[in-house]
Amino acid sequence: MTITQTLDHLVYVVPDLEAGVADFARATGVQPVFGGAHEGRGTANYLVRLQPAGWAEEPRPLTYLEILGPDPEQDLEEGAVRPLGVDEVDAPRLQTWAIHPAGFDAVVARAQQEGVDFGEVQDLSRRTPEGELLEWRLTVRGALPFGGLQPFLIDWGDSPHPAAKDLPVLTLESLTLTHSDATAVRPPLGILGADGTDVEQGTDVSMSARLGTPNGTVTL
Repeated sequence: MTITQTLDHLVYVVPDLEAGVADFARATGVQPVFGGAHEGRGTANYLVRLQPAGWAEEPRPLTYLEILGPDPEQDLEEGAVRPLGVDEVDAPRLQTWAIHPAGFDAVVARAQQEGVDFGEVQDLSRRTPEGELLEWRLTVRGALPFGGLQPFLIDWGDSPHPAAKDLPVLTLESLTLTHSDATAVRPPLGILGADGTDVEQGTDVSMSARLGTPNGTVTL
């Protein structure tokens, strides 16, 4: 099972942020760290660093798990929709993932040429609890491509990577994508820079991450 070297983070969406983080902590034995709020987007997150199986521990892999949910401190305007399908989940779900390929702009250009529907590039930002401003670019599409199995691209630019912080660490033992048309999923992954990712044929669209934790193996 291969975990692509371009992996940036996994997005685990929960319908209730406080309850979702508490459940995750009970299941894994580690306490996620508050990352910050996405002002104007109605969400906030908690983070856990990931050590992918088979990757060297030094230099530190800049990969993490994002627990994303509605921010109870934000009131959205009427008709506003939270990103990444946060409003659509009624139970915790591994929703999608992000990769950081070398040469963000070149990969975006190639994806456009090859007809990969990634949406559009947007500039986003948030402040950490310490007041540090993080700014990044990413590809955004309203409906998640292949039900979230196609990763979005992210470029942190000059901002410090969230996984560079002192976060609790879990081992990412495997990452598996399942789709009813697995052969259609694989080509976009290769074009975007995530070739080699484990894609299985199945009846449902799903992502599965197996984590090594202090409480044993936990599968999201």
